[in-house]
Amino acid sequence: MATTSSPEVLSVDVEGGSMPADLHLPASGAGPGIVLYQEIFGVTEYISSRAADLAALGYVVLVPHLYWRLGDPVVEEGGEGLPRAMELMGQFDWEAGVRDGVAALAAVRDRPEVRGPAGVVGFCFGGGMAFNVAAAAGADRAAPDALVSYYGSALPSLLGIAPQVTSPSLHHFGLEDAYIPVETVGEIEAAVTAANDDVTFLTYEGAGHAFDNPSPMFHHEAASSQAWVTTESWLLEKLPV
Repeated sequence: MATTSSPEVLSVDVEGGSMPADLHLPASGAGPGIVLYQEIFGVTEYISSRAADLAALGYVVLVPHLYWRLGDPVVEEGGEGLPRAMELMGQFDWEAGVRDGVAALAAVRDRPEVRGPAGVVGFCFGGGMAFNVAAAAGADRAAPDALVSYYGSALPSLLGIAPQVTSPSLHHFGLEDAYIPVETVGEIEAAVTAANDDVTFLTYEGAGHAFDNPSPMFHHEAASSQAWVTTESWLLEKLPV
């Protein structure tokens, strides 16, 4: 993962106020756009490092602080922080969050640094958010040009909107996910591939939930490395820099 640098902090106008968002620019200063949606723990150093990785590929990356309505907390990743993170999820207004996520996609498209298409990427909580944003934005004919969802934790409850997700998509799931059983992963694959001809759906033996997160509680080195290499090549195909 890339070493994080200080991004520019922007404000995105949303219903009810202004949402902070971090802008990570590539070395060239311009490129296609990506909105990166956080995990359940908030906009952590890990999320910022993945944003830096994407910027290093040549993308203009916007990371919205989706917990802004809850005071924008960042929770320690791993077992000690998990109860607090689950508490925050219980307080989170998902529908308002989706609207905020759509606003972030519109905001990155409006950035003068963005050249060409714009996609969405999300991890865990953010993987479900990216999927829901793709459906909601598509209803307004503003669907993202690409969608990457890592083990989207909300996907089991979002399969009804799968036909509305028309963006090319890449999904990653571990087969030892304690939160999303293998049977459910199969149901997700069936739903998203039935609704869309341009779907890549990958699974990883031995990997649990949040396998890309570097916390020892979650990390699976082989799955993380393999999935990220695939993500890079897939994005460069769908959103060429």
